[in-house]
Amino acid sequence: MSIPLDAAATVAAIVDTGSLDKAARVLNVTPSAVSQRLKSLEEQLGRVLIIRGRPATATTAGEAIVRLARQVALVEHDALAGFGLDDSAQSRVAVPLAVNADSMATWFLPPLARLARDRGIDFDLHRDDQNFTARLLESGTVMAAVTSEDSPVAGCTVTRLGVLAYEAMATPEYVERWFAEGVTPEALRRAPFVDFDRRDSLQHSWLAAHGVDELGVPRHYVPASHDYAQAVELGLGWGMVPALQAPDAAGSGSLQRLGGQIVRVPLYWQQWNLRSDLLDAIAAEISTEAMRVLER
Repeated sequence: MSIPLDAAATVAAIVDTGSLDKAARVLNVTPSAVSQRLKSLEEQLGRVLIIRGRPATATTAGEAIVRLARQVALVEHDALAGFGLDDSAQSRVAVPLAVNADSMATWFLPPLARLARDRGIDFDLHRDDQNFTARLLESGTVMAAVTSEDSPVAGCTVTRLGVLAYEAMATPEYVERWFAEGVTPEALRRAPFVDFDRRDSLQHSWLAAHGVDELGVPRHYVPASHDYAQAVELGLGWGMVPALQAPDAAGSGSLQRLGGQIVRVPLYWQQWNLRSDLLDAIAAEISTEAMRVLER
């Protein structure tokens, strides 16, 4: 049995755009052609590949087809580059990557900008917590990811990038109000903090190091990296600020360090174990930037 590559590309387009109609526009075919390709492939494999919702999403079987389509597109792009035919708009390739919010806000975008300037790449970034980005690799949603997991996902390679450190910080006014007698366990149980989302554990780890259970402590949820730092700077609560941002904040006087444990999160680069000059070039640029800015 062989999988028609145009049908695989159609499944990937449906997942990327979220609907059969939009996939048809991207592929420059009729919606009925998209529907027929999908139906034919599902009948051939005996599997449902797409859940027809809003947006349309892939089943587990569909994820395998999407991964195949992305790998074929990547290999095709490398082949065109080998022939010197990678300068046209038609030869551009979309590269989906997963990255945690704090990396995106502090160090991840400059190397992508350099790559996009020099190569025909359209980056499709998926943002998630560093503890969960590896799941996007497993599903075939992305080709590579910044993750906190050092064990390689099946079919992937892993490279250590460095450590992203976080320091507990708050405004001087906040410190005067809530920590006038010091950053004590009693004060920490009353003082509100800023949480990124319900899966973020950075603040919880820092509280635990002070002997405080995070349950019952007042908190605000601000699920965006830039907005999170702004919320801390506005005095909404104390929070763990990336060390890459902390010197500027402390130097300007807008925030001050609360002391205590510096939380260090090791980061790794995982990518498909596929021979690809383009994917290797992306990995090299990311690793070079990480080596320059992250703790070793």
